[in-house]
Amino acid sequence: METAIRQKIDTWLAGNYDTETKDYLNRLLTDNDEAELSDAFYKDLEFGTGGLRGTIGIGTNRMNKYTVGMATQGLANYLKKTYPSEEIRVAIAHDSRIKSDEFAQITADVFSANGFRVFLFPELRPTPQLSFAVRELKCHSGVVITASHNPKEYNGYKAYWNDGGQVIAPHDKNIIAEVKKIRSVDEVKFAGNAALIEKIGPELDAKYRRMIIGNTVFPDVIKRQSDLKIVFTPIHGTGITQVPQVLAEMGFTNVHIVEEQAQPDGTFPTVVYPNPEEHEAMSLALKKAAELDADLVMATDPDSDRVGIGVKNHHGKWQLLNGNQTGSLIIYYLLQAWKQAGKITGREFVSKTIVTTDLIDKMAADYGVECPNVLTGFKYIAAKIRQYEGQKRFIAGGEESYGYLVGDAVRDKDAIASCAIIAELVAHAKEKGISLFDMMQEMYQKYNFYYETLISLTKKGQSGAEEIKRMMNDFRNNLPKTVAGSPVVRLIDYEQRQDRDLATGSVREPELEKSDVVQFITADGTKVSARPSGTEPKIKFYVSVNEPLTRKEDFDAVFEKLKAKVAKITEELNLR
Repeated sequence: METAIRQKIDTWLAGNYDTETKDYLNRLLTDNDEAELSDAFYKDLEFGTGGLRGTIGIGTNRMNKYTVGMATQGLANYLKKTYPSEEIRVAIAHDSRIKSDEFAQITADVFSANGFRVFLFPELRPTPQLSFAVRELKCHSGVVITASHNPKEYNGYKAYWNDGGQVIAPHDKNIIAEVKKIRSVDEVKFAGNAALIEKIGPELDAKYRRMIIGNTVFPDVIKRQSDLKIVFTPIHGTGITQVPQVLAEMGFTNVHIVEEQAQPDGTFPTVVYPNPEEHEAMSLALKKAAELDADLVMATDPDSDRVGIGVKNHHGKWQLLNGNQTGSLIIYYLLQAWKQAGKITGREFVSKTIVTTDLIDKMAADYGVECPNVLTGFKYIAAKIRQYEGQKRFIAGGEESYGYLVGDAVRDKDAIASCAIIAELVAHAKEKGISLFDMMQEMYQKYNFYYETLISLTKKGQSGAEEIKRMMNDFRNNLPKTVAGSPVVRLIDYEQRQDRDLATGSVREPELEKSDVVQFITADGTKVSARPSGTEPKIKFYVSVNEPLTRKEDFDAVFEKLKAKVAKITEELNLR
């Protein structure tokens, strides 16, 4: 065992840690389980720009009461430095994951022990509702305990700033610096002050739902299509607390819950991964939809910031839409609806991330609506909303990883609000006598058939992190001259701050901040992007291709052509 790892273990054994923790470590030492001990202590669980995320367990590289406590103390220290003469207010929420409620209480205790006024959701609530609460309760910061759609072994800790968005520069780096200064659990104030902890009541739930319903563009359409047959699953997460209620209050009367997945449960017993991107996680909902001959399937992830949907295709078979398709349809509908309602004045905008489909840019341009692209991470869309506040009105935004936001009362991706607008746009389609799939084909006919795929490679542990670094270096230093027969004409390296026109040789600096992302674009509009995940041990490759769709009847042929092109690109670039 490495000396540094053994020293960390000895510190925990000699330090102010509970008996259960010490007994567990002694058992591993007795069993000579070097692999488990090394993985648990080879590094400290990093407080990154999005907070903490890791497997639950004992050790410096695990989510446990000590790593959560130290993170909270570091955040508290930064808040005290930032607001030295104010009573600091914070809001806290948690999802259904294992130990989420325990970690939320520890977070509340540490904040209150530091003299903060704490607003704590007494039961699980969606991540976007935490963002809403930060703004409504005029908090300086907020925390939600969640690992989003990660496997059941994981939990996490996301920090928010006073605008309801996840922390960004300079606060992210400053908070990280403060967290790193906490070298011992003895520096953490664990003894909470119950007098400073206030439980958030149901009135905030009602206010949140009213805000979402306020985003409705055509309530009369919903009234006429109130019997729209919707199947919904929260996949054992927080969506059950709000989605059925929001849909009912909007006027939808024919909503069917997947009962096997309705109960919040951090072991996620009916799925391998609680991720609406996965067909397996949606299988029970799709089965119920087929039995009921439903109009729409929707599924939220454990903390309800992402939503996946299923629709009947032109062959009458149920299929899942990917994140780019759903996000594009939301924007497509809202741009039309806002124009029809006379709400587009030239001072509106939508936003998306740089790895999300360029179809959204094309649609926004058609309506004279600005579409700023931001780095991957919804916090950057939230930052753009804040930047434009009072100047431009935010319509909606999204990212390819199934996260969307409608309106600006929340400053994070919001699956509850997304379910509401998706149900409305399906009702709107049905009013016109078409399906959602028909609407998607209509969109492709107007703006080109865009097809995107994500190749995500998992590389765990220390060796995996080193391999991901090697792959990124290889991707940026060995640029192909052509991809699928089309010449590469542009290279954007956000890490090296270069946006290079390969035809002219001109180079400019990207407008966005430094990030480990590389993109190249070919003459026919193909785009390939590479980036390491910020929250999981993965490297991700995004491939986007497009072709005209002249007639709906050509959909299958064009789709096959695009899939073949992506397969060719994947092979040429060795993306595996």
